[in-house]
Amino acid sequence: MSTPRKNKFFATLDTFVTVFGSAAAVSAAVEGGRAPKAKHLDNLGIDPVAFRNIGKI
Repeated sequence: MSTPRKNKFFATLDTFVTVFGSAAAVSAAVEGGRAPKAKHLDNLGIDPVAFRNIGKI
């Protein structure tokens, strides 16, 4: 009974670490004037194509 609960905890922790790491990577890229990697934007639920079109008319 404790195994599924433990797995859920670690899955939730992994998701949190993934999202936090992606947010830090995107933030650092934007601050550095670089385009963030598409995988990090996807992890945050941001469309990479739409992100790259920000500020373009």
